[in-house]
Amino acid sequence: MGRVSDAERPRVSVVIPALNEARNIGHVLATLPADTFEVVLVDGGSTDGTVEVARSVMPGLRVVQQTGTGKGDALAAGVRACSGDAIVLIDADGSTDGSEIPRFVDALIDGADVAKGSRFMAGGGSRDISPLRRTGNAFFCSLVNMLFGTRYSDLCYGFNAAWKTSFDRIGLDWAGFEVETVLGIRAAVSGLRVTEVPSLELPRLYGSSNLRPLRDGWRVLRAILRERMRRVPQSVGEEANGGVAPKLLTP
Repeated sequence: MGRVSDAERPRVSVVIPALNEARNIGHVLATLPADTFEVVLVDGGSTDGTVEVARSVMPGLRVVQQTGTGKGDALAAGVRACSGDAIVLIDADGSTDGSEIPRFVDALIDGADVAKGSRFMAGGGSRDISPLRRTGNAFFCSLVNMLFGTRYSDLCYGFNAAWKTSFDRIGLDWAGFEVETVLGIRAAVSGLRVTEVPSLELPRLYGSSNLRPLRDGWRVLRAILRERMRRVPQSVGEEANGGVAPKLLTP
């Protein structure tokens, strides 16, 4: 963000979905850049004081009470509540490092419509992923790249950013963990310029994950197939990372 003047910098909103993350949320908020315009915490009905802890650390943050269920539903609610120019999505468990946010914003400033975090490109990595999750991600990447003509190296990661107008075009309407995969698919199908940004996934700080690899893997596969059956444009345009997107046929 230092490559543009203060007047040209976008107002950055950060969306954090949370469910019983009281032991983690303070650390996550402390990693955010000091010039963050807005933080939107979407609470899924926490009973451990997550909201109270968050407000004690950052009194000015906005809290949205989730009325539905699932991570995707929470992210959609958070995006709707944002008033910034660019929106960054991160997790509340400490696995995504807020200090990386400037990389994602730089990618948007440099011309991307969507900046997708990747643990599997040069400069990225994971200290948390299991062999099963790694294998599943590789399979889903191969499938999506084949069906939609993309060149993604990571699809199932919660660190993503886009201009607010890009989120309006994508439309987040899947309720569960499949939301990140759908975001990548719809960004490509909509002709948005996508840049992958290297990111290091850290282990969850405290507590246990709500992710269930087999259950959620099935949800991701179902989402991919349903997105393929949607009516899509005849072409998805050039990707920001230099890839040439093929033409897609309407099923």
